[in-house]
Amino acid sequence: MLMTKERRPAIRTLRGWAISVLQEARAIRECEEHGWMQDRADPHAREPATEIARRDPPDGVSPDEAVAAVTDVLDSIGDTCPECPADDG
Repeated sequence: MLMTKERRPAIRTLRGWAISVLQEARAIRECEEHGWMQDRADPHAREPATEIARRDPPDGVSPDEAVAAVTDVLDSIGDTCPECPADDG
């Protein structure tokens, strides 16, 4: 009988992998209307994302490179969707 190990789906880029890890840890979310990634600004979600990156980096990537990729993604996105109207309330 063939046994399979549950794995994350194959990701083509390190940035895509980092986004996947951040979504899994619920550190980022996607704007439902426009699809932009948004930082949830939750430090309790960032720490597990960093630990996932350190513990389970993609093949051929060092743990330090994986953590750096997660940090780069977090640094590159904001907490609001650029296409959603600003809340002037």
